[in-house]
Amino acid sequence: MKPQQVASSAKQRVWLAYADENIQHLIELPYRAGMTVQDVIDESAILQHVVLPESVQYGIWQEKISNMLHVVQPGDRVEIYRALRLNPKDIRRKRASANPLKPQKQGNRFKQFK
Repeated sequence: MKPQQVASSAKQRVWLAYADENIQHLIELPYRAGMTVQDVIDESAILQHVVLPESVQYGIWQEKISNMLHVVQPGDRVEIYRALRLNPKDIRRKRASANPLKPQKQGNRFKQFK
């Protein structure tokens, strides 16, 4: 969620956020009028430090955007999303099959009393 009040010194900044498996990157950049998402990525030089997967998506404050020419506002955080390598549901299923539950005793919590 975008903060409601941004400090005056942060108003003239934009950020680029990207997290890979080992490290999180949060790069602060000076804002200039008419700056686009593509400009933020280019000026951050993130591509010199990490290799982005082919299928990435972009967003601003957790709202996905499809146009790299989207104009950012002062205080925006441009985020690069990578696809998950493993499906969380598959991870839970694998963990559950490795540690199955023991048979439970039937309780009387929901029995009707007469």
